[in-house]
Amino acid sequence: MRQLTSLDAQFLAIEDDRNHGHVGSIAIYDPSTAPGGIVTLDDLKRTLGERLHLLEPFRWRLVQVPFGLDHPYWLDGEVDLDYHVRELALPAPGDIRQLADQTARIFERALDRDHPLWEIYLIQGLQDGKIGVLTKVHHAALDGLSGAEILVTLLDLEPTGREIPPADPDHRPATAPGSAELLARGLAGMPRHTVSALRTLPSTLPNLDLVPTLRSLPGVATLAGVSRRVAGLIPGQENLATAHPQAPKTSLNRRISGHRRVALTSVSLSEVKAIKNHLGVTVNDVVIALTAGAVRQWLITHDEIPAEPLLAMVPVSVRLPEEFGTYGNRVSMMVAAIPTDTDDPAERVRLAHEEMLAAKSRHQQTPRMLMQEAYEVIPPMMMAGAARALFAMASTGAVNPPMNLVISNVPGSPVPLYCMGAQLEANYPLSAITDGIGLNLTIISYMDRIDFGIVGDREEVPDVWFLADEIDRAYEELRALLPAAGRRQRARPTVASAAPEKITKPKPVMP
Repeated sequence: MRQLTSLDAQFLAIEDDRNHGHVGSIAIYDPSTAPGGIVTLDDLKRTLGERLHLLEPFRWRLVQVPFGLDHPYWLDGEVDLDYHVRELALPAPGDIRQLADQTARIFERALDRDHPLWEIYLIQGLQDGKIGVLTKVHHAALDGLSGAEILVTLLDLEPTGREIPPADPDHRPATAPGSAELLARGLAGMPRHTVSALRTLPSTLPNLDLVPTLRSLPGVATLAGVSRRVAGLIPGQENLATAHPQAPKTSLNRRISGHRRVALTSVSLSEVKAIKNHLGVTVNDVVIALTAGAVRQWLITHDEIPAEPLLAMVPVSVRLPEEFGTYGNRVSMMVAAIPTDTDDPAERVRLAHEEMLAAKSRHQQTPRMLMQEAYEVIPPMMMAGAARALFAMASTGAVNPPMNLVISNVPGSPVPLYCMGAQLEANYPLSAITDGIGLNLTIISYMDRIDFGIVGDREEVPDVWFLADEIDRAYEELRALLPAAGRRQRARPTVASAAPEKITKPKPVMP
């Protein structure tokens, strides 16, 4: 068995009937490169079965400690592929809008904790004979980089596949410990958590207002500021991170429903690189500017554009090279202002560049494992209640939200990839929303594409396709800045887009 860290456990603790902690992706494949030109459910099960011994998180089942005295454990066990791997088909015409709607319906359902925390859906009936593969995996088991390791295991560089190393013939599934043993482990672990909390306080307190879920709580900014001033008296501690401005209140930051909406779009990576070279910034700066431009237009449309820029939570991997293959979470969070307060496209890119430099500078001055260490101060038996209370408080409007939305951008493969012989054409990442954070934009590159997966609360952000359209519009605005000779035909989603229905969201009453 392996025990979850406090950060891993936090992704479980936030869950209730509306908030879920899983992440995933909806990938589109061309089966014409596969044997016989088709991909079946049996093909998918066979591929997973052949590689299951290499997919450690796919074998983990959650084991709870009695009374919540300590964090749960992962137990390596048997896997029922008939349960985890499922198939469905879209009705004609099978366009990207239908795919996104079906994805939202599946993605809004919680994973069953009586089984390993993952599901994969083979989706037939897409336009032009394409197929979709929707993956859901709990964030407690892996972060972005370890999720990429899972993809490396599942995907191949050639349609003919590759030789898979055999499983250890001596490997046997672990036997679940009894309640008495788990209770003893929990009691023995209580002093350890107290010692760990005390040990990390000197580095955690001065940075407490940089922990996204804690930073808006009353008194946290004062406590962190005092701690910084005290720490500044100690040689070597003069350059501790400084606090960030508060996030403005918007309707993105209310209590979410149990339902989701999903939208998908893509832009050309080569043209984004041309834009970043022309303006002297980074690819990530351009992506942040695109999302800021889209969110700005959404706020204007709903008559709630604040004077201050919105704050985005930007996940950052802190996984060391020697930690690859260990799975779990080695992640920190930057809080960055995104330029929603300007209508000039070039100015948005410039402001995004400056803010990301400042956010990275702040992040470099914070402890590597700040997120995990901050949660160590919460006793395991109180974590679920504390996590839900924090998110509930952020969504009431009684305090400013800790941040307004999540934007995550990760690099993907620059070369073609294959699964079951079918070529990967697009890979739209999907992530979680919670009370107080009703919008998540996750982005990944693949070959000459940048694919955007947009997840919003069905009640507060019913018009997620408006955001997808506005990302396209913001992209065209930046393309227009390029010399004509440098422009190319823009990449479009593999499955043809349907004209999205117009969804009118009631004008919000600001808290």
